[in-house]
Amino acid sequence: MSQHEGGAGVVGGVEPARVRQLWHLLEPLHAVLYYAPEVFEEAAALGYDTKERWPSYFPFRAAPLGAVDAGRVTSAFYSFSPRMVAEHVDAAWSVAPPEAVLAARLRGIDRAYRAMFGDRVDSPELAEAAALARRAAEAANTAGRPLAAANAALEWPDAPHLQLWQAATILREHRGDGHLAALLVAGLDPAESLVSFAAIGAASVERFESRGWSEAEWTAARERLAARGLIDADGTATEAGRALRHRVEEHTDQLAAAPWQSLAPADIDRLVELLGDYWVAVLSSGLLPSETTLGIGKV
Repeated sequence: MSQHEGGAGVVGGVEPARVRQLWHLLEPLHAVLYYAPEVFEEAAALGYDTKERWPSYFPFRAAPLGAVDAGRVTSAFYSFSPRMVAEHVDAAWSVAPPEAVLAARLRGIDRAYRAMFGDRVDSPELAEAAALARRAAEAANTAGRPLAAANAALEWPDAPHLQLWQAATILREHRGDGHLAALLVAGLDPAESLVSFAAIGAASVERFESRGWSEAEWTAARERLAARGLIDADGTATEAGRALRHRVEEHTDQLAAAPWQSLAPADIDRLVELLGDYWVAVLSSGLLPSETTLGIGKV
């Protein structure tokens, strides 16, 4: 078995633990887009309802794909209920076209980063981090990765802090697209992917309910996984279920490793060092939820 097929071996000279650490550092830098008040203000100015985050989340994340329909967004986002996607995507582009949404998200993240980072937004350290992250993002092979490809096709903004955000976005969507491939290989459909993740304690069932599946659909997915011997009657993962999810996460790390092969080990070390302050600033802002469906810190 090759290291691309399984196991936890080094991929292209990059340790899987390092790949996952870089994701942990970059994910908050991307995800603050969906929580920052400055971004909600930009969404409201376009005409989106901002009483909750979903009406703007879907167009902000899907806009790089163009004015796509709910079916294609459901396919790319995978774990959301098709009904939930349709609710927010069917009318999204009548509120604002994708090009307006893309401009608004950059304005919003510009304002959010300036609010969180202060004078550091113009520091040489941030510019250095942005250059390193951009090198990795530009090296990402986006074949078979629709969200990564769509974001990679966008023009790069001039400001280093916006380049950092765009690089973080390309790299997290590259990882996310690979994660969906790993779920498919594991035979986990969209609802099963959430039920099996909740079963290992990655997040509470209540947190996963935000993806829009009905109680009947959740129960049916649990029954399918139980029939495969992956969860117990109470919804807790069996040994086989935990092993399967471990393989999914390992496979995801392997599929996410390639962009980092473009950087020398010393460059990766330097990027990790540089990102620390900005990662802390985002987490210290209190904007991100303490529990997410990504299982960061638990897988």
